[in-house]
Amino acid sequence: MSSTPTDVVEDFTRRDWQGDDVAGTVRVAMIGLGWWTRDEAIPAVEASEFCETTVVVSSSKEKAEGATALADSITHGLTYDEFHEGVAADAYDAVYVVTPNGLHLPYVETAAELGKAVLCEKPLEASVERAEKLVAACDRADVPLMVAYRMQTEPAVRRARELVEAGVIGDPVFVHGHMSQRLLDEVVPDPDQWRLDPELSGGATVMDIGLYPLNTARFVLDADPVRVRATARVDDEAFAAVGDEHVSFGVDFDDGTLAVCTASQSAYQSSHLRVTGTEGELEIEPAFYNRQKRGFRLSWGDQSADYDFEQVNQMTEEFDYFASRLLTGTDPAPDGQHALVDMRAMDAIYAAAERGTDVAVDVDAGTDADADGT
Repeated sequence: MSSTPTDVVEDFTRRDWQGDDVAGTVRVAMIGLGWWTRDEAIPAVEASEFCETTVVVSSSKEKAEGATALADSITHGLTYDEFHEGVAADAYDAVYVVTPNGLHLPYVETAAELGKAVLCEKPLEASVERAEKLVAACDRADVPLMVAYRMQTEPAVRRARELVEAGVIGDPVFVHGHMSQRLLDEVVPDPDQWRLDPELSGGATVMDIGLYPLNTARFVLDADPVRVRATARVDDEAFAAVGDEHVSFGVDFDDGTLAVCTASQSAYQSSHLRVTGTEGELEIEPAFYNRQKRGFRLSWGDQSADYDFEQVNQMTEEFDYFASRLLTGTDPAPDGQHALVDMRAMDAIYAAAERGTDVAVDVDAGTDADADGT
């Protein structure tokens, strides 16, 4: 083992990514005014150091103008059509796209045409093909694109990555990741919602919450998936069209690590990420829910220790990281190419569940969109 736990786990650095040269404010337009934007994103930006919400965009003019009261900094409430027309484009520097998955593409394309930086919610889109077009649009316009994997700015997850990289648990062998919730009972109690529409969501469970253990494992290991296998089950008729209510999937990573991940939209709210190595183990539990206090345990030899650290609002960290990169002229990460790997992996997971066989993940595939986006 190249480092001892006491050498590495002295404290949790909240913002190891933040330098001393960050100054200024990034003005953000929120595209989509669902509960996540209103209850999580706008308050998170209000608490941030480097950004503010100045524009909100919705399908309804009345709803958009009403939402200007959600923060003192909001000066414009626009319809989607007004956004596409470029109304009030001088009032914001970047957009946060948080519409249903299958509607990300047109808003990112417009933002790119307007020369605005993009923070796009995950997953990138409802299909690999549309995700590739989204990335190509930002590449053509040469605008920064960051994908909102908030776990990658979470201090506990960043420390886990450091520990793995430092060799504290030896060579990683297994990852176990899990995320579950009761979508229709506790989160959005309405079966007529976009997450259950395959055209808008791309899938109910893997695309929504299965993505958390998948991408967080990638980040902690600094590795990419090369092969997957999966099983999906539907118990509630509301999930019939999307085909995945409860899911388990295995992932082979290119560093040799094996992962087993589970996710459910109809099970007790729970989340964890555990990485087992040849000489130790680390665990984050709870792991993925923004408003839950995250725990961190490190085990090595015959010893085990729980570590306390500053609990943060994951959304505030994500927005400030994004803004800091724009203010310092630094490319933000994770970018579109990183997110395309997840899109291809999730596509393979769905294929594996349908076929009952292992499916290879082509992480090096190029985009299908040509220079004019067709």
